[in-house]
Amino acid sequence: MEIVVQVKLIPEADQAAALSGTVHTVNEAANWVSSVALECGVPREYELRKHTYAQLRSWGLGAQVAQHVIKKVRDAYTALNANVKAGHLGKPGSKRGRKAETKPIVFRPEAAQPYDDRCLSWQYDTQTVSIWTTAGRLKNVRFACSAGALKTLREHRQGESDLIEGDGVFYLYATCKVPEAEQYEPNGFIGVDLGVVNIATTSTGYKAAGRGLNRHRKRQLDLRRKLQRKGTKSAKRLLKKRNRREQRHVANTNHIISKTIVIEAERTSAGISLEELKGIRQRVRLRKPQRVALHSWTFAQLGDFIVYKARRAGVPVVFVDPAYTSQQCSECGHVDKRNRVDQGLFICRNCGVVAHADRNASHNIARKGEAVWTAGRESRVPATP
Repeated sequence: MEIVVQVKLIPEADQAAALSGTVHTVNEAANWVSSVALECGVPREYELRKHTYAQLRSWGLGAQVAQHVIKKVRDAYTALNANVKAGHLGKPGSKRGRKAETKPIVFRPEAAQPYDDRCLSWQYDTQTVSIWTTAGRLKNVRFACSAGALKTLREHRQGESDLIEGDGVFYLYATCKVPEAEQYEPNGFIGVDLGVVNIATTSTGYKAAGRGLNRHRKRQLDLRRKLQRKGTKSAKRLLKKRNRREQRHVANTNHIISKTIVIEAERTSAGISLEELKGIRQRVRLRKPQRVALHSWTFAQLGDFIVYKARRAGVPVVFVDPAYTSQQCSECGHVDKRNRVDQGLFICRNCGVVAHADRNASHNIARKGEAVWTAGRESRVPATP
């Protein structure tokens, strides 16, 4: 499986200026290639190279860097076409879809630029890199990362790495191909119910409350509104400083939750059963005050974190249909909309069992996970007469 390891570059002043100039130059070149691609009807990569490669080389880009710029642009158009085809940009013929297809893709000045081993080399013992720039090859550029990340880089790094500039800080995102652990036969499943009030509730008793995270989001939102209303230079400077702070905090919280769930499953030799929640934002209709909470809900990120950590540990993961999991009694199986009294209370109208609503749902998800796993393991070959 492929994972991405992030390292922070610590360049000297002249090295930072060269790196910044390189990132801006290659993205300006990518914008030009993007306009040429649209004029030519977005040809294949080989044909696009005929129209743009010589010009890119005349601007001082290295051979490999020019190739990567062209490939980056072609990949961006491939992703755009896939999104249009999947309906992510509206229905066929919609204003948003037409605008995306008739205007060239624009790359941010600090957008990622891929590097291969011809343009970038790693020295793990000294924790430095040698990297190509428009000002020449930079050697002995220091980088910082954790001991575990350094070990992963040394043993499993393969393929390209991306150079990214963010608020004057440079990062390298290196692709590492880590072998997956052999998946074991699970002894039952842990059901995971995802939500806003409680981020994750498992059938084994673990509950990750969302109160602190929701409070953090509200505080950040109020502060952004206050600074935007003020509009002074210092307010704008503070807004830029706080950019993506909430995103990083949420990602760290999801890492902690997913690691806890996977460790519990591995310790008990159990599998993990998750709800299939794709498309929920399109299906659910909420009042305006509730939309911010729904669209800030990072269930997809948490699910992805659980999946990749489980794959590294050999823990089986299945996805189940979430329909009626909050209305069904985990004891007798009775389904009734009135069973869910409120957000946190479940009282079965049939057998009278009283339980925490999210805990009850997690048991239903665990049972569905066992059924899905069993169905996948059962033979479909007809019996021999």
